[in-house]
Amino acid sequence: MAKKHGPAHVSETPATQLLRQHGVAYTGHPYEYVEHGGAQHSAQVLGLDPYTVVKTLVMQDQDAKPLLVLMHGNRSVSTKNLARQIGAKSVEPCKPEVANRHSGYLVGGTSPFGTRRAMPVYIEESILGLPRIAINGGRRGFLVQIDPQVCVQLLGAQPVHCALGDDVAGRG
Repeated sequence: MAKKHGPAHVSETPATQLLRQHGVAYTGHPYEYVEHGGAQHSAQVLGLDPYTVVKTLVMQDQDAKPLLVLMHGNRSVSTKNLARQIGAKSVEPCKPEVANRHSGYLVGGTSPFGTRRAMPVYIEESILGLPRIAINGGRRGFLVQIDPQVCVQLLGAQPVHCALGDDVAGRG
């Protein structure tokens, strides 16, 4: 009999492979992916606080150099504040096809771990104060729960303050 929390086995992704290779303890949480559902949807179906579900956003600076931003699931990024803190003139989200090319993942399944290309990673500082976070495990409909310090240890994630208040729960 299938258990209600999903399949017994989820095949490995580049993200879970990297976590395993580095001995990182994580728990996998498959869920039914919904197009444009985002972190709010995954938090709801998994019974998690959207503040602890961290989305991985592929952005670019004024020179089209890619970067990753890790943000609370119920917050958005102030690109002006982020640009100022990282010494860029401007920062904007990448178009989905560009984000896919940089990360090697499909938008909606982007993990900061095991990306195709190495990119600087910025993490909203308040995420580091959480005991555990849920973050994409490298596939649409699959989150892994980890200690947020792993983002600093494995990715060299640099803390920033660029969160804007609660996103409106809606169409995403």
